[in-house]
Amino acid sequence: MPILPGERLGPYEILSSIGAGGIGEIYRARDTPLDRIVVIKVLSSHLADKVELRERFEREARVIRLEKAESSHRWPELPTGDKACSS
Repeated sequence: MPILPGERLGPYEILSSIGAGGIGEIYRARDTPLDRIVVIKVLSSHLADKVELRERFEREARVIRLEKAESSHRWPELPTGDKACSS
């Protein structure tokens, strides 16, 4: 069953539906404590009792979380050429 705009999932307020994938629905939401926009993927209810699909869903979530953590700690690009040596 789709989640409607304005409904809440814990601290997240659903803003809109983005789409649906093979095993879940994807929503644009607001993380209310941190006041930031996030994307939430919810496992389809008719698949929740299938252990192998639930495990796949959880693996995907871990991979995305690791990729996000790695990309959020990159150093800014340093200037090159004449800009790098000017005093």
